[in-house]
Amino acid sequence: MPHLNLQLSGSPNPDLSRRAAALIADLTVEVLGKPRELIAIAIHYVDRAHWFIDGRPLAEWNRDAFHLDISITDETNTKGEKARYLQQVHAQLSALIGEVHETSYIHVIDARAAAYGYGGLTQERRYQLAQLGAKD
Repeated sequence: MPHLNLQLSGSPNPDLSRRAAALIADLTVEVLGKPRELIAIAIHYVDRAHWFIDGRPLAEWNRDAFHLDISITDETNTKGEKARYLQQVHAQLSALIGEVHETSYIHVIDARAAAYGYGGLTQERRYQLAQLGAKD
């Protein structure tokens, strides 16, 4: 885990996508302690004419924006870790993109372990199996 969805304003840019993916993956490992091999990132672009803040498209603001949703298993990170993550991701993505509107959001989604997983197993089931293995 985790899964990240990143929306960026503008036209698709493979170089920006690679750099943004590397940046948020690094911060997800460094700040939240998530295993790199389980990080999945999808990046989508939204034309500035179709991204609105305060009723005006970003094209009128002459700014860019981003929105990041990151799903993690509930109770695996502290409030402090999540706060540091939001601060660092916002600062570093803003520096990478440039001229970012302040109304760029990051949402850490604390997903219940019994309702979230990968590879066909919930995180709760993975925990249970690990506990059973530890008793042997």
